[in-house]
Amino acid sequence: MDTVRYLIALVTIVMLPPAVLLWYAIHPFAGFWRRFGPGWTYAVLGIPAVAMMVGLFAVRDRLLGTDFGTSYPLTAAGILCVTVAMVIAMKRKKYLTFRILAGIPELSRRAEPGKLLNQGIYASIRHPRYVELVLAMLGYALIANYLGSYFLFILFVPAIYLIVLMEERELRERFGAEYEEYCRRVPRFIPRYRPSSER
Repeated sequence: MDTVRYLIALVTIVMLPPAVLLWYAIHPFAGFWRRFGPGWTYAVLGIPAVAMMVGLFAVRDRLLGTDFGTSYPLTAAGILCVTVAMVIAMKRKKYLTFRILAGIPELSRRAEPGKLLNQGIYASIRHPRYVELVLAMLGYALIANYLGSYFLFILFVPAIYLIVLMEERELRERFGAEYEEYCRRVPRFIPRYRPSSER
């Protein structure tokens, strides 16, 4: 179990920061990167991302910090979080494909206005992907039970929230009144309770 915990902690602490920073490097500047297309964008930005992973791996022990050991109650809570994240992932994959997730429509040289996602799980919450990520990260931190994993999770939540705000601004620009109406009806992260008579 110690090896599994260590590997979970190592993968998240080495791969997550570059992935989040890659999002910040691409999406706010999509207009600039669109001139190069998705292939060149990821090729250019992939170099510093990989370099950052190598650097993080080199100082992994300092980043991971204290190992609090195996805790079966925390492991059970972590598995529950990851399971809920997987259920959300299965529901959102039908609508948010890998192509959209990778930002191909935003980075394509040809304009791809896309379609507002408002069906299925998107009829209950506006950002299932980010709820999925936060739950998965919390689950991994609980299972790994390293100080560095908890610290990374604490930094990850506001970073994701800022991404949500930037994404919503971009969606307002793309879809206008349709998105405003969608925001009035559907909450960001937590589904509203509706009595069965209203369903």
